[in-house]
Amino acid sequence: MTKKNTFPSKADVMASTPDPAVREMLRHMEAAGIETPFDRFDAQKPHCGFGLNGTCCKNCHMGPCRITTKSPKGVCGADAHLIVARNMLRWTAAGVAAHGARGREVMLALKGAADGSLDLPILGPEKVIATAKSFGIHGEAKSVQEMAGEIAMILLEDLCRTLPGPHKTLEAMAPAERIQVWKDLDILPIGAYHEVFEALHRTGTGTDGDWRNVANQILRCGLAFAWSSVVGSAIAMDCLYGLPKRSRVSTNLGAITLDSVNIAVHGHSPVLVAAIVKAARGEALLSEARAAGAGTIKLYGICCSGHSALAKFGDITPLANAAGAELTLATGALDLWVADVQDVFPGIMDVAACFHTRVVTTSDSARLPGAEHIAFDHHHSNLDQADILAERIVRRGIQAYGERQAGKVFVPKARMDAEVGFSVENILATFGGAEPLLEHLKSGRIRGVVNLVGCNNPKVVYEEAIVRVAEELIAHDVLALTNGCAAFALLKMGFCLPEGLEGSGPGLNAALAPLNLPPVWHMGECLDNARASAFFRTISAASGESLPRLPLAVSSPEWSNEKGVGAALSFRLLGLNSYHCITPPVAGSDRVSDFFYQDTRETLGSVMVVDQDPVQLAQRIVADFDERREALGWQSAAPATNRRLSALQAEKAHQFAHDHGHTHSH
Repeated sequence: MTKKNTFPSKADVMASTPDPAVREMLRHMEAAGIETPFDRFDAQKPHCGFGLNGTCCKNCHMGPCRITTKSPKGVCGADAHLIVARNMLRWTAAGVAAHGARGREVMLALKGAADGSLDLPILGPEKVIATAKSFGIHGEAKSVQEMAGEIAMILLEDLCRTLPGPHKTLEAMAPAERIQVWKDLDILPIGAYHEVFEALHRTGTGTDGDWRNVANQILRCGLAFAWSSVVGSAIAMDCLYGLPKRSRVSTNLGAITLDSVNIAVHGHSPVLVAAIVKAARGEALLSEARAAGAGTIKLYGICCSGHSALAKFGDITPLANAAGAELTLATGALDLWVADVQDVFPGIMDVAACFHTRVVTTSDSARLPGAEHIAFDHHHSNLDQADILAERIVRRGIQAYGERQAGKVFVPKARMDAEVGFSVENILATFGGAEPLLEHLKSGRIRGVVNLVGCNNPKVVYEEAIVRVAEELIAHDVLALTNGCAAFALLKMGFCLPEGLEGSGPGLNAALAPLNLPPVWHMGECLDNARASAFFRTISAASGESLPRLPLAVSSPEWSNEKGVGAALSFRLLGLNSYHCITPPVAGSDRVSDFFYQDTRETLGSVMVVDQDPVQLAQRIVADFDERREALGWQSAAPATNRRLSALQAEKAHQFAHDHGHTHSH
């Protein structure tokens, strides 16, 4: 059983979170009487033990039923194993729907750009051509627009297929060895829509009563998540908006300027955000901003909308992940908050009400009471109005600038530079191909590679687990990739700078320092797990070894929502272990626990590892990598450096704030 009352408090967060700006904002908001997610988390204690263990069922109204020794079955006869498995399947299906829904919007936009119904340029012709070749539809006589249109239809078909048939993206891009594994397990998906439809059907009243059959549907949903909701959506984004571009940016709250119209974009869908970037750069709106007394218009990134726009367009300052959004709002320096879909907590409205900040929602899927709604409609029939909607939205920010109350502005000075925009393509170009990179792995200079990702969870100290895992990994010569919410902590604490190599082991330093590369490579938003998996597949192809044999892994130390289940499953299905500091709600069933933790070693070649101590978790990753290296006959990696990075990172953050302390604080 999961223990209750062992989770950190807000006071623990204020004492131990690694980012000094977070500590300042928590003190500031407490003094102002403004509630935060950490206050609400404390108010929820003690947490429900049945929920923590996954043994509460609310799928019908004969309950809710909870499993105890006195009542070992629900009203319908479902036992703990079935209830836990059904709950996890519904979570997984929700993750497929989440990434798939926002991916569909981009796929529709790509189709519109290709057929001319939308006035959008296709900014990633090289991605269109590469994808067309993978799909077997490339032709010298075809235009980029024609191939983009065909790609969009393949992606949409994989997303919403109802007639059983091959999942074209999966079959074109997944390793042949993995496809055979999935075929033997009979878990190949029909399409994302179908698998979500089937998941809800199976978990309805009196349908699938076999927990193991339900667990197999979890794996089908995991494949649909990986190859439609993530890879398919990422392909559409790269075709439409182009590949990421390497750049150096400033991040954290100290990067907020006060002489500009400040607009935050928050969420996950890039279509309207791209139009907002375009509008904010236009001379017409810049002139209006100057007429209102501002020097310019600045855009700030919250959650994945910021990562995505930053990688594609630049000129976006990344500030905070979903859990830190309310702290960012409480600076009082943001004039407009543009919210689209996912990881936009309803609590932002309470904080915005304390300041002049206007909130605009932009999706019919995600409305907030009290926010103005300027959006694409339910049918996406007004995608061609994106530029008009974007101009209306930016004007709301210009109008709000004049309402800013200087006496309520409080901006911590902590600021950090970071290098962003890594992709498989520009990494290979930097190293001169996959072979030199593989040689670093074989020699032990790079011990292994971890995709370090995931949302935040107040069940551990905010951002601490991510930072501790990262510093321990790079000290052991493990290269880290990152994206999504986890990336903010690493951006803010200096891991995404070449100077971050000061805390790395000698091997990683030798491999990366000559190329002036950081020890953690920022790959974008949470959807860009597709870049990490593509990078891993590139290493596999270059080495001639299957993925389960290689020193590669995924770690989401602070995972917290349905998409996190899908993300971990995506890599587990490739045969790579997943590592976490948060226990999933499966403890109520020893059979489902075994299925998630260890049984998949035989079927998939991977396991799930959970350790609440992030340092011990990282050390387990290192030990597992060493086992794989030994099995491959690769050289042993060097002993870890004794250097601890936390003090170094804190010193850097404070020094950077001191050196660049032009941001005012009131």
